[in-house]
Amino acid sequence: MTETKQDVLSETPLLSVKNLRKEFGGLVAVKDVSFEVMPGEFVGLIGPNGCGKSTTFNCISGLLEKTSGTVEVFGVDVSDKRPDQIQKLGMTRTFQHTRLWKDMTVIENLLVPPRKQFSPNPFLSLFRGRSRPAEKERLSKAFAVLDQLEVPHMAHNMAGELSGGQSKLVDIGRSMMGDPQLLLLDEPVAGVAGPLAMKIFNNLRELVDTTGISVLVIEHNMDFILRQGVDRIVVMNEGDVLMVGTPDEVRSNRAVIEAYLGAAGDDGGEEE
Repeated sequence: MTETKQDVLSETPLLSVKNLRKEFGGLVAVKDVSFEVMPGEFVGLIGPNGCGKSTTFNCISGLLEKTSGTVEVFGVDVSDKRPDQIQKLGMTRTFQHTRLWKDMTVIENLLVPPRKQFSPNPFLSLFRGRSRPAEKERLSKAFAVLDQLEVPHMAHNMAGELSGGQSKLVDIGRSMMGDPQLLLLDEPVAGVAGPLAMKIFNNLRELVDTTGISVLVIEHNMDFILRQGVDRIVVMNEGDVLMVGTPDEVRSNRAVIEAYLGAAGDDGGEEE
């Protein structure tokens, strides 16, 4: 059978991390980490607190300069690119602590991130024929995103009045407004009650299945993520990749179990 261009593209990683290393002086926070995220894949990045998950995310997204190794996003080496340049390639990330504009409504928060927006200056808008239609398109898309996340009723709520779990959902919705092909989520259910946490992950699974985007999500709770329908899991421990496999393979790996049991007493810490 002849291999088509689409087949080749589907086998090309959207994210390729090879031998990533990050040192802070004499401290090696991430050492020789390698993994990939393929098109239309839902991948979990897990590990005990302090194992280097967020540092890895920060190196991938350009917030931290790596010490060595390579990071490719859509086949482009992003080692010397700023976060905004990486975002323009089609990758968006969120942070463990949501950063919503609290004095704005939910729908207003979603309308800020999209790229290539027209100027809000009314005089400049006179010379931009598609200014008003484009605004209507963005508004329609924002409501569609809220529908997809099953929270359209929150559209006109003030962001500062939302619960922690609701803020996480809005943060994910805001990240989707930029039409990302690759979405990086840093602990999207941290501090979120069980039922809402499961709803967030169910929405992410449906998002991957219906839109074909790829999602890489950091999660600390191994028992939780093993039940959430991810395709593959990257397990980190002490700055390195312990294993990469399916949830079933991770569940039965003795080294993974020992890594978590060994860190059980450190469960209340926060990763730097």
